[in-house]
Amino acid sequence: MIDWDIAVNTGVRLVRPGPQVDLADARQAVAQLRDLSVTAQGHVREFTGMQPLEPAGPAVIVDRPGWIKANVDGFRVVLEPILDRLAADRLGSGGAAGTLTTAVGSRVTGVQLGAVLSYLAGRVLGQYELFLPPDPDGTAPTGRLTLVAPNIVHAERELDVDPRDFRLWVCLHEETHRTQFTSTPWLRDYVQGQMQEMLLASNMDASAFLDRLRAAGEAVAEVMRGGEGNLISAFQSEEQSEILDRITAVMSLAEGHGDYVMDAVGPEVVPSVAEIRRRFQRRREGANRIDRIIRQLLGFDLKMKQYEEGAAFVRAVVAQVGMAEFNRVWESPETLPTLAEIRDPQSWVSRVVSPPALPGAGAEAPAG
Repeated sequence: MIDWDIAVNTGVRLVRPGPQVDLADARQAVAQLRDLSVTAQGHVREFTGMQPLEPAGPAVIVDRPGWIKANVDGFRVVLEPILDRLAADRLGSGGAAGTLTTAVGSRVTGVQLGAVLSYLAGRVLGQYELFLPPDPDGTAPTGRLTLVAPNIVHAERELDVDPRDFRLWVCLHEETHRTQFTSTPWLRDYVQGQMQEMLLASNMDASAFLDRLRAAGEAVAEVMRGGEGNLISAFQSEEQSEILDRITAVMSLAEGHGDYVMDAVGPEVVPSVAEIRRRFQRRREGANRIDRIIRQLLGFDLKMKQYEEGAAFVRAVVAQVGMAEFNRVWESPETLPTLAEIRDPQSWVSRVVSPPALPGAGAEAPAG
């Protein structure tokens, strides 16, 4: 259902080249990013109190084509088993015509995925890659921290900020993600399970698909008029919407936690963190109209909302109960906040964090 080779080739062909950097500066940037990713590990662990259960080496530094290839590999790990299952079901009822339709559709989908990845590849600063192809030797970590060097250099130039400060600031955010998943063994499987469940819920007949296609067209028209639509919502069933709420909740937690940590650790180790945050936020909000339309249609505005709501949740909970009690979010799927709790932190505290004992509760009454 997706031609992965076409996705990679399309993405690499369409992606724009990075900024002009001479060889010495490029090498220095790569070396410094590796070093700072290791430095960030200590800061994140000390601040959060979280202890990874697997070794963490330096980040892997990639260019834009390298990021595209890595993400296609990750998509294959998560999606291919489910896509193969769905394709087998459809081929069983479609015969030769079904085979031809699937072959053509997989190429079209590959081009679409490649085009989206080419857009993202010029904007992503880094990520923790949750899903990697199996390691034949079984010795590699289950995930990988990746930093996109040309995008980081481009951003720091555009923002006109101190390069070392900005690079460490980015590393703090991305290292927080690695710490989240390497300290919480069940979290990776939970996210993968939710993604696969959402994909399985997408199987629809032709009539339902046409309804969704019309909804997608209406979403595009709404965005062009300045409205709030996006393609993600247009293609959701009611069941998928419920699953997406769970995915949104956990990703809001993860992204908000990353933003909270990078700014809270920052003042001590990144002297210009306040100026970086101010300029970075202004950059997020200052895209041109075409870029804003693309971002909204692809759901990136929803992702920005995840950062904001997730960070507000973390700030509120830590301020009320402290970091150790906040870390109960990582205990099990049951202690994760729901989307409603992300927006109402007190409801999560009331549900998960044991209230303090009342003074004198359980003590013997004084003799009278």
